[in-house]
Amino acid sequence: MRIPRPRPRSLAGQLFAMQAVLITVVVAGYALFTYVSDRGQAEDAAGRQATAVARSVADSPSVRAAVRGPDPSAVLQPYALRVMRDTDVDFVTIMNPKGIRWTHPDPTQIGRHFVGNTAPALRGESFTETYTGTLGPSVRAVTPIEDDDKRIVGLVSAGIKVEAISERVRGQLTALIGVAAGALLLGAVGTYVINARLRRHTHGMNAAELSRMHDYHQAALHAVREGLLLLDGQYRVALINDGGRELLGVTGEVVGTSVADLGLPAPLTGALLSSEPRVDEVHLTADRVVAVNTSPVSGGEHRGTIVTLRDVTELQSLMGELDSERGFTQALRSQAHEAANRLHTVVSLIELGRAEEAVDFATAELELAQALTDQVVAAVAEPVLAALLLGKTAQANERGVELVVSEDSRLDDGVLPPDLPARDLVTILGNLIDNAVDAAQGSVRGRVTVTAYAEGGAAGGESGGAVGGEELVLGVADTGPGVDPAHADLVFQRGFSTKPSGPGGRGRGLGLALVRQAVQRRGGVLSVAEAEDGGAEFEVRLPLRRGGVGGTAAVAAGRGAAVAAEGAEVADER
Repeated sequence: MRIPRPRPRSLAGQLFAMQAVLITVVVAGYALFTYVSDRGQAEDAAGRQATAVARSVADSPSVRAAVRGPDPSAVLQPYALRVMRDTDVDFVTIMNPKGIRWTHPDPTQIGRHFVGNTAPALRGESFTETYTGTLGPSVRAVTPIEDDDKRIVGLVSAGIKVEAISERVRGQLTALIGVAAGALLLGAVGTYVINARLRRHTHGMNAAELSRMHDYHQAALHAVREGLLLLDGQYRVALINDGGRELLGVTGEVVGTSVADLGLPAPLTGALLSSEPRVDEVHLTADRVVAVNTSPVSGGEHRGTIVTLRDVTELQSLMGELDSERGFTQALRSQAHEAANRLHTVVSLIELGRAEEAVDFATAELELAQALTDQVVAAVAEPVLAALLLGKTAQANERGVELVVSEDSRLDDGVLPPDLPARDLVTILGNLIDNAVDAAQGSVRGRVTVTAYAEGGAAGGESGGAVGGEELVLGVADTGPGVDPAHADLVFQRGFSTKPSGPGGRGRGLGLALVRQAVQRRGGVLSVAEAEDGGAEFEVRLPLRRGGVGGTAAVAAGRGAAVAAEGAEVADER
């Protein structure tokens, strides 16, 4: 049978036991000190009382007269007993200079020799001592009786038994012990109340369990990849883990710092300072997209906020790519529908015996599709941007908006450096085109104009020489209502939108914020102005690194040719 080991006492229990022992020791020590001190003081007081009684008896004229009489005991014994009764001493002994008693509480001791020291008194000095005589241990005083000529004619000894002194001290000690017990009980009750509160806060755990929980707590905070931020009731940082520091981009010691002083974007700061809970709300930091969840901690009052941060930068990019793919799919579906209509038209013309008209109709449609592909590829030979423009052109046409590439566009393949990710280009240009199409959709003869060129560089020759540029310029203009100059800075903030919000109040005001984030990450500049047609014109300038070798340019040119051929093949399939 396994015998369970007793569970270690909790921290609150240990503190209670320690405080109870401490109070007991303090009270017991104080009681002992008081007892010893009071006993010494009681003996001193008894000595002074005995001395005063002895001096009074020695100075009494009747005592002096009785000492010179024929039978001193007959006169002094009643007097001594009366003095004992009135002064609350245990004995008053009057004796001759040789120490023979004239008085004593026990009459049988009269006439016997005094038990104790008398030498100092015979020299004319009064003194006190603790001595064991016929009545037991006592504190006594001995003083001489002098006549008018200063001759010593007798001695007086008055004393109080030690037992009587101890009885007095015991009475005081009893009262002291009662007070000490009351203090101990009061301290124990106070300690119990305090430690009961402590037990509630520590959940009855002992010191080892608290230490182990702290170690687990620290390990868990540093192990999780998600960001965790704890704010107190005044919205100051109470705790932040490594993931939170990385996602928010904060460094140094920030515990105790207000959220408003962390230098975060205004929308994110507002979400953290809000008293309402936030669920999977997407916000932008300097270089990341994070999903923010906040949960207030309350217990009748606002005690703090728990904030969790999740990095959705990659997810947001994938969602953007998925949206593009969906757009491409919808465009292909629409084009397939249109192609089927055109094919039915050609078949019908052939069935009607008008073969020449069928050939002319099919040739015209093929030339139109090929012209669109040739226009885009001729202006923008960079494969990623060319594919993006072709897809966006089809999407815009489905929404009744014409998307054109300006004549100023000239972006040869190989201009973009390897360190400029295609994903950033898709994020920047794709979001700008989507916003422009949305703005131009409701206008008369809606049109979106895209401009893309490298500024400050030289285009490559036929030999496929170096191609480079100092700056990539991307411009998107629309024929929509434009942007209010008062909102020129606000349009790039997360959450700002002039369009109705999507389901649940989300899905708007994020595209341009993502564009600005990508542009800033590449060290570029983003601006908005009024377009020539009255709409808005967004311009992005991204720095490029000059360079490139012939082989690289040749490979890039081949890649551009392949894309152009693929575009022609698609046009043929239409």
